[in-house]
Amino acid sequence: MKIEKIQVLKGPNIWSIRRTKLIQMRLNLEELEEYPTNKIDGFRERIENLIPSLISHRCSEGVEGGFFSRIESGTWMGHVIEHIALEIQTLAGMDTGFGRTRETKTKGIYNVVFSYLEAKAGVFAAEESVAIAEALIENKDYDIDGCIQKLKEIRERERLGPSTGSIVEEATSRNIPWIRLGKNSLVQLGYGKNQQRFQATITGLTSSIAVDIACNKELTKIMLGDAAIPVPSGDLVVDKEDLEYVIKKIGYPIVIKPLDGNHGKGSSINVNDFETALVGLEHAQQYGKKVIVEKYITGFDFRVLVIDHKMIAAARRVPAHVVGDGKKNIQELIDTENRDPRRGYGHENVLTEILVDKDTNELLEKLNYTLETIPQKGEIIYLKSTANLSTGGTSIDVTEMVHPENVMMAERISRIIGLDVCGIDIMAENLTQPLKDSGGAVLEVNAAPGFRMHLAPSEGLPRNVAAPVVDMLYPQGKEFRIPIIAVTGTNGKTTTTRIISHIVKNNGYRVGFTTSDGIYIQNTMLSKGDTTGPISAEFVLKDPTVEFAVLETARGGILRSGLGFNTCDIGVLTNIKEDHLGISDIHSLKDLTRVKRVVLDSIKKSGWAVLNADDEYSMRIADDLDCKVAVFSLDEKNPYIKKASKEGKITCVYEEGFITIKKGDWKIRIERAILIPITMEGKAKFMISNVLAATLACFLYGFKIEDIALALKTFIPSAELTPGRLNIFKFKKFKVLIDFAHNPAGYEAIEDYLKSVDATKKIGIISGVGDRRDEDIRECGKIAGRMFDYIIIRNEKHLRGRTEEEINSLIIDGINSSERHVTYECIPKEIEALKHAMNMAEEGTYITALSDVVSNAIELVQEYQLKEMQETQNLS
Repeated sequence: MKIEKIQVLKGPNIWSIRRTKLIQMRLNLEELEEYPTNKIDGFRERIENLIPSLISHRCSEGVEGGFFSRIESGTWMGHVIEHIALEIQTLAGMDTGFGRTRETKTKGIYNVVFSYLEAKAGVFAAEESVAIAEALIENKDYDIDGCIQKLKEIRERERLGPSTGSIVEEATSRNIPWIRLGKNSLVQLGYGKNQQRFQATITGLTSSIAVDIACNKELTKIMLGDAAIPVPSGDLVVDKEDLEYVIKKIGYPIVIKPLDGNHGKGSSINVNDFETALVGLEHAQQYGKKVIVEKYITGFDFRVLVIDHKMIAAARRVPAHVVGDGKKNIQELIDTENRDPRRGYGHENVLTEILVDKDTNELLEKLNYTLETIPQKGEIIYLKSTANLSTGGTSIDVTEMVHPENVMMAERISRIIGLDVCGIDIMAENLTQPLKDSGGAVLEVNAAPGFRMHLAPSEGLPRNVAAPVVDMLYPQGKEFRIPIIAVTGTNGKTTTTRIISHIVKNNGYRVGFTTSDGIYIQNTMLSKGDTTGPISAEFVLKDPTVEFAVLETARGGILRSGLGFNTCDIGVLTNIKEDHLGISDIHSLKDLTRVKRVVLDSIKKSGWAVLNADDEYSMRIADDLDCKVAVFSLDEKNPYIKKASKEGKITCVYEEGFITIKKGDWKIRIERAILIPITMEGKAKFMISNVLAATLACFLYGFKIEDIALALKTFIPSAELTPGRLNIFKFKKFKVLIDFAHNPAGYEAIEDYLKSVDATKKIGIISGVGDRRDEDIRECGKIAGRMFDYIIIRNEKHLRGRTEEEINSLIIDGINSSERHVTYECIPKEIEALKHAMNMAEEGTYITALSDVVSNAIELVQEYQLKEMQETQNLS
């Protein structure tokens, strides 16, 4: 077997709109295509022995053990690998269950698709599932436990922490989109100007001064003490003399902790002699020279959580411990405790495995115990000095038991320190009495408090403490999205995107848009290149200045990674024509339609799909969408337009020279096409089609007729504003047209436009694109033969797997198949081809350069224009 490609899909994709996190592995079974599982001796027994939990996979049989039945009766190895990849992720604490395996048009090559929770773990699962299958086929040993452990390590390294993850889950349940910023726990909720950010449990609303105060334990203690909050007596020390002085003042037992510490690091508690205190001072100073020494308060360790200055939850925290049974030693008791199904590696379960470390050994040493000591029955052995869940501690929910006076005190503390999300550590016998009565005290105030103890306590009710955080970031009525119009199709996407963006900008929005030329924020290019994929979409949606997004969305990005957004307000499908067929398992217009409709399937139910009624494949999906549909056409008498009009629906048509919105039988004329510059005085029908699509989308969004009309009249095509889209350059004797057309449909559009152009001679500069089908390259040559009097064939920079001779031969075949006899020549270099065409141009010549890379051609023609202008000025 051979893995040909692994792709990580992160957004809506051709396999699923809702299941956005998928691995797609292109797998070549090679000789195994002839060997389904029932032809491999012993395969069923070996896979069942290695991964017995696969019995839970019901497969198409619909019953437990169904997958094993399929293996018994015979299934292909791609299907087996799909199930292995899913199961090893589940065994590593990433329970995910969606999978599909489909053979491509090439025999023996399959797309194996399965869901993941963490992308790197998903890629590892893909690779390792193939290795597992190969080991089973060859009857070789395989370390399944090592594989699962590696997956766990990847998961812990890549995943969001439990607190961050809980906020993301809560946001997702409210359909609030989120984007992970960087590789850590910084997360953006919402899009554009409506975004909010948070990291762990610090939000964009958290005061940096408040965080500084909370991190300075001495300052926190002073401020709370001044506000009549009970705090332990103590002071700051930096050396042995300070330590001795403070101990004399407050007496034993004491607590020693770093001034700027967190998560209990560097702390020593219940210290009762000076020698131990010196060790504790040295330990604390590993985290900072300044150390707090204070009176040890007896009682239980409580954490009170306050969000947006309201107490949300409270928990009693218990350090990791074991209880003796009079038979097992401490190590055996730890091993037994770690077998509790609630405990797991890292944050995979409610509780964390207890690991023996220096802190554990020091605590045991104080008791004169070792790991081999057998405690008495009922004896509690504490294994950690702090109650953090990450070191194996447990929590008990006590939210309902907190005395109202303590609730008020906690909420006061959050305001005194100034934290929007605030964790308050309290030592007391209980929280059912006011602290002043129980003798308890506030030990610390924490910025970025962990949520895990409240989300999944080992005892008591779990609390959804993420909900009030999202409520605070997005109070009722606050928007979290920005409007998104997504544009897809074969031809016309970029121009339609630019027209829509221009209309949106003219209506007062700060617009971000992506095109095949680059990413723009309010008409300023911030990134150059083909930016029509999910990364470019995210670029716009992450920009906090953007109020409205218009996103050109091409097939390549959808196939590579899925969409860069989960929902859009309006989706525009310009057309579906032959282009890029034969690539990425897209062999027909039906296949291509499946890709393009991903955008339309992402439209929200109340949104609109804008479809081209003149395009057969676009209209095939019109009745199969889960949103509202509106259509446009160059022909008012188009049957789809007539049908929609009868049903009282909204359409947009080109009629009697006007761009017109129709509501049923009523007409609302927007503007004459000849007054819209991009239509070239109404001569460029394909540009009129783009205007119809853009006009309809903007009308459906809610922009006024007069505002749309004004924007259309001020959208002036140029090499700067619409590079490669019908760019016309005028010289004294001739004109040059440069266009992005590179497929048969694009060539036909140019052919239609050139019919309206008067010229003494029409020269065409064309090239074939190597990653197109033979028939598409020939067809471009045939169309060129019809519309030009003289043709120069040049070579693209990127041949994409073909030779120059092969491409040129296909073009020449096409030229020769046209009805006209046309002279042609081959000039490999683009610059030389353009120079030659302009040098041979006579009075009234019209030169047309067609290519999917136009920047060099535009620069050269502009240089020639400047040179001619300078020569004219010198003569005058």
